[in-house]
Amino acid sequence: MDINGFTETGNWYKGNIHCHTTNSDGCLTPEEVVKLYKENGYSFLAISDHDLYSDYRKELNSQDFIVLPALEATAVLYKDETKTDRLCLHHIHGILGTEEMVKKAKKGTFAHLEKYPPRVFFGSWDGGKAGQELQRDLEDHGCITIYNHPVWSRVKEDEFTDIQGLAGLEIYNYGTENESGTGFDAIHWDVMLRRGVKISATASDDNHNDGIVEDSFGGYIVVKAQSLDHESIVQALLDGNYYSSTGPAIYDWGIRDNTAYVECSQVSRVNFIAGNYINAGGTRIFKDDQRAVMRAEFPLKGNEQYIRAECIDPYGRTAWSNPIFLF
Repeated sequence: MDINGFTETGNWYKGNIHCHTTNSDGCLTPEEVVKLYKENGYSFLAISDHDLYSDYRKELNSQDFIVLPALEATAVLYKDETKTDRLCLHHIHGILGTEEMVKKAKKGTFAHLEKYPPRVFFGSWDGGKAGQELQRDLEDHGCITIYNHPVWSRVKEDEFTDIQGLAGLEIYNYGTENESGTGFDAIHWDVMLRRGVKISATASDDNHNDGIVEDSFGGYIVVKAQSLDHESIVQALLDGNYYSSTGPAIYDWGIRDNTAYVECSQVSRVNFIAGNYINAGGTRIFKDDQRAVMRAEFPLKGNEQYIRAECIDPYGRTAWSNPIFLF
């Protein structure tokens, strides 16, 4: 069995798909965040302000940097009508999809700076229903949907893992991790994958640039695409043709001769996470007296439901591949 984890051809483009500006609760203007990320080696940025869709492609796109039109949409459960305490919420990204998705959009696409009012609940809610309705409405507006920071959001597992149609789950959020240690969530990703849900993962900044916590340049995705344009980048997102990272790089990964492999920057540990049965998968740990690894392999037993790779450096910084489904 031979399966490529990435397309054989294409270029690598680094991007952050979770970013806030002065249009909502961020402290930098759209122009300022684009300049900041461009200067720090990024190729694209989704400006995803709270409940406000924006499309700055005409104003801010350049030959070596593009903006993805987006918003972060909200459904929130308050303790009561004073709106003092938020019990939990859904934050779902809507990123403008491919040309084909736009053509099929049942409700048309959002307009630049169009407000998207939060869905508000008090006391109790059917969280799964609220999340699904939010996802479906964004999809009906021609958007790719990604579920953001579930641990920080205080949602119950069945309130978000059963949502259909999501392209991705945010498994690392740099801002919430530095704010309150609530940025990691690969566990629920595997919960969904074990159910057979074909969903990719993302890492992002969720930057507000307010100086309260460090929230820029800590979580990102690296996409392999034919060119730096909207259609190519969003298609790669839909195809899972990228990896997520907090530091390490993944150069290649896949399956050759029934053996999973990954080639990466120097790390000290590689996890091959597999679905289906107890003890599935395996870990390669490299001791201090061994040369840092840049390739790891794992022979498949033949009954893995899916497999994915995690590459971890000595500081705990991690790169995640998207899964390869085997049946």
